[in-house]
Amino acid sequence: MKYFTGCLVALIIISIIPPAVFGQDNVGFPNNIMDSTAKVTPFAPGVVSTRYDEGATSFSPDGKTVYFTMGSVYSTICFSKNVDGKWTRPQVASFSGRWNDMDAFVSPDGKKLFFASTRPVPGSADGKPNNHAELWYAENTGGDNWGAPRLLDTAVNTGNYNTYAPSVSSDGTLYWCCPNRDGSKGMQGYYAVWHGDHYEPSKLLSITGVTHIQDPFIAPNGKYLVFLNGQALFVSMWLQGAWSPAVKFGPPVSMGDYVGSPYVSRDGKTLYFTTSRIHGFYKRDPLNHALDFDELIKENDSLFNGGGNILQVPVNLPDGN
Repeated sequence: MKYFTGCLVALIIISIIPPAVFGQDNVGFPNNIMDSTAKVTPFAPGVVSTRYDEGATSFSPDGKTVYFTMGSVYSTICFSKNVDGKWTRPQVASFSGRWNDMDAFVSPDGKKLFFASTRPVPGSADGKPNNHAELWYAENTGGDNWGAPRLLDTAVNTGNYNTYAPSVSSDGTLYWCCPNRDGSKGMQGYYAVWHGDHYEPSKLLSITGVTHIQDPFIAPNGKYLVFLNGQALFVSMWLQGAWSPAVKFGPPVSMGDYVGSPYVSRDGKTLYFTTSRIHGFYKRDPLNHALDFDELIKENDSLFNGGGNILQVPVNLPDGN
């Protein structure tokens, strides 16, 4: 879902603790979803992660193109390409740059790109933006080009609720989140099975002990789901026809401040997420001299100025292919 800046930073727990489990055994989970020595670092600092607001990553199947959201007032979907091991200066995606577009997600086969947008829906008489976000998709027409976006059908969009954070598995099953839909309380996750030319009616995601499912990320093979619950990221495995009790990504991922928009590399080795965190990266020294204006500008132009950034951390999750 669209990231937010200005979140209050809570007290940081310094020591690494074991993943929190909702009271049940998790047969089938890796012994340790994240090493205690794992270090969080900015993704493509100065290129993708900058002094501006960025978040919500998704990669092409070969991992060499990354899509992300930039902007706080007007959200825009951009992309950057990895050329000779370096990420290039981002460009605005061919379908974006006019309306509020966010949460891009490239299908595992690279043929479709799903996103949330407040752009006018088909048949809108006045051409004004929608008063809430709905899910759209565009089909790849070659290279970095995408066809005209199409609004997803009523199995996904209701026309009444904000709909965010699409994620899709290799079989086409679509996952997303929506607040207060159909009598549910708070942000909840939903999914709809794809049948080649239409979606089944959407269903509520249910995971034991979880009160809210926000920003769901489904592995391409559908074997695990990473999501936001409260101010922490969790993962649940698909075992014996149901979602297992969730396991928490503790520090250095979930630190009591805002995190969201998780995305896991196809090999299960890297977790990407969005945060406006500055703790651990920058701290003004009040015992040093007072900043002059040039130093203040430098501070605000820095990567960690409270704007949204994309961070990455090594994890131990199953291969998602």
